[in-house]
Amino acid sequence: MQGEDGLARCRWAGHDPLYQAYHDTEWGRPLGDDRRLFEKLCLEGFQAGLSWITILRKREAFRELFRDFEIDRVAGMCEGDVERLVKDARIIRHRGKIEAAIQNAKAARAVQDAHGSLAAFLWRFEPPASERPPEPTHEWLMANPITPASTRMSKALRKAGFGFVGPTTCYAFMQSMGFVNDHAPGCHARTGCEEARAAFERPI
Repeated sequence: MQGEDGLARCRWAGHDPLYQAYHDTEWGRPLGDDRRLFEKLCLEGFQAGLSWITILRKREAFRELFRDFEIDRVAGMCEGDVERLVKDARIIRHRGKIEAAIQNAKAARAVQDAHGSLAAFLWRFEPPASERPPEPTHEWLMANPITPASTRMSKALRKAGFGFVGPTTCYAFMQSMGFVNDHAPGCHARTGCEEARAAFERPI
């Protein structure tokens, strides 16, 4: 889809300036920072059943209320925090998802202890080229909301104690965090993301 600025983008970016900026500067760019990976994993869980633009518009409130997603600080949140958050209209007031975010922080801390970092654990699930088309078409993406790699990641996260991390959620996470480059052929951001992925040093 061509925007009013003349740039061709993935069709999901639409015409909302906030969504377009997210598409242009964040989506598909690889990251190895534990805090940002943890944040996105939690926010993808909050998105379940909703659109990402809904979460994006509330992201700053989520960051404020979840202590900028610092893993140790979120892991220290208690039932009183849950009661406070379910009453705050600035975020998604879903008790199960709020409780899962706190539990996920505890699980992430255990993963850090066992694997050195959350990033090292998650990046093990980057899919091999043999599981992906050279260029993902819109038709392929619509037909593959779940992939073998996202299924493997989901199973491992659940085993580690994470919640709201089904294979569809995990694939959306992988797309946004640059584990794959799912910018459509012709999208102006595709080449930049491919270059960023090539230069990215995978955490070990």
